Amino acid sequence: MKNSCFYFSVFFLFLSFQIFAQEDSLQLKTSKEVTLKKSLKAKVEYNPLAPAKAAFYSAVLPGLGQAYNKRYWKIPIVYAGIGAGIYFYSVNDREYNRYRDAYKRRLAGYSDDEFQGVLEDATLISAQEKFRRQKEISILVTAAIYILNIIDANVDAHLRQFNVDEDLSVQPNLNVDDLTGRANYGLSLNLKF
Repeated sequence: MKNSCFYFSVFFLFLSFQIFAQEDSLQLKTSKEVTLKKSLKAKVEYNPLAPAKAAFYSAVLPGLGQAYNKRYWKIPIVYAGIGAGIYFYSVNDREYNRYRDAYKRRLAGYSDDEFQGVLEDATLISAQEKFRRQKEISILVTAAIYILNIIDANVDAHLRQFNVDEDLSVQPNLNVDDLTGRANYGLSLNLKF
């Protein structure tokens, strides 16, 4: 009987604590009134075809891929590089034709070329080879700048969609080894979740 009386009194004791408990001040509104906030960061949509489109535009017209990526400051660099290559090609082609025509006139038996008495036949041949080689190098440089233009547009379009947050950091790290007392150098990559 003592045990049942004890259990009965403990039961009413806990029941009385529930009666005097505070009311919940944070009452939820009805489900219709509850709205979820969108994340503060605007989510950038990933377009997998953007790099290919930028590369195609740059292949069609040099600099158009940079304009598609909104990197307008690169367009004059592209045209300056291609223009310089074309300019040096035309200069070397003109000089090559001058020396070649003079050499051909000498082989035909004429002695009225502009280099008569100044240059020998062997010098005309070496000058032709030199300007031909420089002309070919100019073509290669122009083609390389054109290809770099396409690659730059493609890579830039890829990197525009790359996620760079404050959650990722690379910091230099200097630790002193407790056993040897020597400094250990390194880089630490920190990622916050």
